[in-house]
Amino acid sequence: MSLAEKKLGIDRVVFIGRTFEEYRAMFNLNEKYLKGKKVLDCASGACSFTAHALQQGTEATSCDIAYKFTAEELEKKGSLDLIHMMNQMQHVQEQYVWKYFSSIDDLTEHRKRALKDCIAHMKKNPEAYQYGALPNLPFQKNEFDLTLCANFLFMYSDRLDYTFHLEALKELIRVTKEEVRLFPLTNLSGKTSTYLRQLLEEIAPLVKGTEIADVPYEFQKGANQMLKIYV
Repeated sequence: MSLAEKKLGIDRVVFIGRTFEEYRAMFNLNEKYLKGKKVLDCASGACSFTAHALQQGTEATSCDIAYKFTAEELEKKGSLDLIHMMNQMQHVQEQYVWKYFSSIDDLTEHRKRALKDCIAHMKKNPEAYQYGALPNLPFQKNEFDLTLCANFLFMYSDRLDYTFHLEALKELIRVTKEEVRLFPLTNLSGKTSTYLRQLLEEIAPLVKGTEIADVPYEFQKGANQMLKIYV
């Protein structure tokens, strides 16, 4: 663990998650495709993908820098973060599409369910939740068939520079033997990340191909596409 990571307090971690159903929509996944695959969710936070995927025949693993803390600490932090996020949401409702979620109350229930399912599963199956942070993951080369990365890369282009994005993509490619999927391709302002085009050019020699695909999910306005990297 680096010095910077040692100094990371739980107050610096935002522990919010999405449900398994959201993941299926964000990444256009179905049960047949997932069954039997070894899948990594990075950076997974309080998402419940792993909890439900394991129950349906997928060998799923979650990885996040937040997992240095206990499930009890994360449960408390997640509840506080949810209250804060929903208070903020009241002021920016117009930046979102209210179809998948009918209202802020509906959104809150989804986020509560994701946190509840994640924590419950983490307490019973801690080995499925690995501490780690991009761009240096604690996994072997080609360890996973499919790697998913939601609401992290591209979204925080204002805080994570181009070099970080490039090294992170290379690391996701390293640990994956079939496909990497990333969602969304927009930043916090709802604009396509300015890094995207150059990143695709730089990783082209490392992979079989890339594809930008529409998905049946749009909450933040304009965030309705994923990047598929064929390893």
